[in-house]
Order: sequence, then C-alpha cells, then structure tokens
Amino acid sequence: MFFEENLYTVSQLTKEIKQTLEEGFPQISVIGEISNFKAHASGHWYFNLKDAGAVISVTMWKGINNYVFFSPQDGMKVIVNGRITVYPPRGNYQLDARSMKPAGVGELQAAFEKLKQKLATEGLFDEQHKKSIPVMPMKIGIVTASDGAAFRDMISVAERRFPVVELIIAPAKVQGAGAAESIVASLKALNKITDIDVIIVGRGGGSIEDLWAFNEEIVARAIFNSKIPVVTGIGHEVDFTIADFVSDLRAPTPSAAMEIVTPDETDIFAFINDFSYTATDQIEQMCQSNFRAVIQIINSYGFRMPLDLLRRRSQQIDSALYRINKNIDRKLLIEQNRLSLLSKSLESHDINKSLKKGFVLVKQDSAFVLRSKNFNFDKPALLKFFDDEITINTPKN
Repeated sequence: MFFEENLYTVSQLTKEIKQTLEEGFPQISVIGEISNFKAHASGHWYFNLKDAGAVISVTMWKGINNYVFFSPQDGMKVIVNGRITVYPPRGNYQLDARSMKPAGVGELQAAFEKLKQKLATEGLFDEQHKKSIPVMPMKIGIVTASDGAAFRDMISVAERRFPVVELIIAPAKVQGAGAAESIVASLKALNKITDIDVIIVGRGGGSIEDLWAFNEEIVARAIFNSKIPVVTGIGHEVDFTIADFVSDLRAPTPSAAMEIVTPDETDIFAFINDFSYTATDQIEQMCQSNFRAVIQIINSYGFRMPLDLLRRRSQQIDSALYRINKNIDRKLLIEQNRLSLLSKSLESHDINKSLKKGFVLVKQDSAFVLRSKNFNFDKPALLKFFDDEITINTPKN
C-alpha cells in the first residue's frame, strides 16, 4: 500500500541523496587504480578509480590538476583526496578530486610490463621472426567479434579497396572472461585452412580492462606460433597490447589493418592500363628496330661473305678470351695480396699474443671490464692470463 504523504519526485529524492552524501563525505581519501583516463580539451581530467570489487567516477578540475606533479596513466595506482558529489541530471555520484599522488604501479599495468619483459627476453618480439605480409592476398582470415563495429568497418574497407578478396571470419569473444581462450581457438582454426594468406586480429577501442584479453600470454604465443602472417589492429592508435608487439605487423586500428593488407583496385586498374599502353608501344618499337636490323644484315658485306665474317668473329672471340684470362689473373693476384694483408692484420690482433706479453683480461657477470670505474668490488672477478684463469672474490665495502 502506497502512502502519498511519503511520495517523492525524482528531483526531490536525488536532492536528499545529494545532501546526505555530500554532508556525510566532505573530505575523504580513496586509493585505487586509474582507468579510462581522459584529459579534456578544457583542461579538466575525467577518469575512473577502481579496485577488484568496485569503480567510482572521478573529476579533477583545471587549475587543481596543475598541482599534480606526474602524468596520470591508466593502470596507475593512486591516492585521491576530495569530496563526494552527486550529479543530479544523471543521478550519479562521483569523487570531486582536490589532490592526487601516486601509490604504486597498478596491478594490471604491472602485469603488462612483466609479461612484456618476459616475452621480449624470449625473443618473441624480434624482427627476425616477423613474417612478410603478402602484397595481394586473395583470402583474409579475421579474428574479432562478428557483431562488433570493428568487423563491419573491416568489411567496408575490403569492399571499397579490393572487392574480389574473400574474408573468412573466425568469431571470437574479445572482452571479459574467456576472451583470451576464444581468440586462441579462432587463430588455431584459421591456421588449419591452408589457403589463407594473412590473418587480421582486431577489435575496437576500450579501456585497459576491455583490451586485456590481448595482453594474455596464451594469445601472444598463439600469434607467434601462427604459420600464417598476423596483422593486429587493436583499439585506437594510442593503444598498445602484447599482441601488437608479437604480431608480424601492427596497425593503429582494425580499419587501418584492412587498409594495409588489401591493395587498392583503383591502383591495380591504373597499373594494368599503363602496362597495356606501355607494352603495346614497346612491341611496336621492337618490331621496327628488328625490321631495320634485318634489312641491314641482308644488305651487309658479312651476309654476302659468311666465311669472312666467321673468321673475323673468331678472331674477336680469341681476343676477348685473352683479355678475360688476363683480367682473371690480375684479379686473383689482387685478392691474394689482400688476403695476405688481412691474415697479417688478424695475427696482429690476436688476443693471445697480448696475454702472452703479460696483459690480463678482467671479467665480471659474463662481460669484460674495460674501465676501472665499471669494476664492481661487491662481485667476484675472473682474471684471464695467457696460461690460466683465476677467480677472485673482492672484499665487501
């Protein structure tokens, strides 16, 4: 049963909540991880502060944020001092920040850097492992959400640039629980199709949490192990994921990835037209030139006197062979002299000769110490003599 005497309008209820919250939390300190940070053109800062169980919106106004001595980044753990406010038009409560200081690196960002360092050490980012992208692929595999805007954008680009290309979609979950496993499964499925020329892995922009599936180790290793070249187009131009570092080529967006892997049909038609015109012109010139050459040969003295022409050509061949042999002998002599000089130079730089004279090499941590300032007295050192090696333990300071 409703009692009309207790009936509130939305505005009245929001006003009561606003008053209660703002009076109850006039000054508060909150620790959490930054996400979705945006520096507005007006100079104001807008971001979320979150932990494992909750998230709160934060606003830091221009002028106040001038006193923050660092540049906030998504994933950074911070302590924010301020007051709770309510924004009535949306019925949202938020933290009006008055000051902010770093409280450590956020867990997600720390995990990102740790995995990045690990895979880089293993060589997964090395250029020598990057596969070349085909100039004119006829079949392109796509790993993304089939109902996402990124997929529609890639289809639009392909239809505009190279409509004869065949697109094979391997739908994947690109956000939330199980997304990494879904991406890996789609990559493996496309690798079982033998005639796919290149694979695009992509999704639209989002926060670090939204893109986190592409920072998972299993996704990075699936891209690295792909037999088909992989191009990533994940998020926006400023977004970098582990998948971008391990892929064969990174594009700033999914649309840009499709732009990169597909040729422009306009350029292809222009090339064909130009080739057709040029080839026809060259054939006509070749026919005219050969026609003149045939007429000249028919009217030449050599054509009338073939034996004389044969003798003259034989003499020219003998002369050419003599010059060739002479040049070969001269070249061999030059190379022999150069080889002798190089051999003597190598002998003069033989480290064993220097050690035999009494010099000693000092080595710490698998590296030779070249300057006294680089010698670490807290670490053992290896002294390499000509006839032996000695390990010494330097005294602690």
